[in-house]
Amino acid sequence: MHVIIIGCGRVGADLAATFEAEGNEVAVIEKDRLALTRLPEDFKGRTILGTGIDDEVLRRAGIETADAVVAVTNYDNTNVVAAQIAKEKYKVKNVLARIFDPKMQEIYGEFGLETVCPTKVTVKLIHDSISAKAAGKGA
Repeated sequence: MHVIIIGCGRVGADLAATFEAEGNEVAVIEKDRLALTRLPEDFKGRTILGTGIDDEVLRRAGIETADAVVAVTNYDNTNVVAAQIAKEKYKVKNVLARIFDPKMQEIYGEFGLETVCPTKVTVKLIHDSISAKAAGKGA
């Protein structure tokens, strides 16, 4: 599988390492050269300096043959635009964008964009943990 990861923060770097360890071909797009140092020293995938909304950058990452694109920059708008470009223009079948704003996640979901909202995930995990402990079900 050819996976393009847009954004090389903690999540992007860990995703890149995980997908590569599974034997996938991985390309990471990042605008900050220093952020690429988060990748493991033995990372063999491609690294491309630039933004995930630039056609030339996407082509250098191999967007035409990508099986999956994951947009995990720190900017919701960049993630949404990059995901829409991958899905609509390049017809990538497996596209996911991280969206921090829960209200915007719902809106984008209505337009058919697959998203993950770490804000909602964190709230649910904390709520469930506290509720379970209060009910005497957790340690």
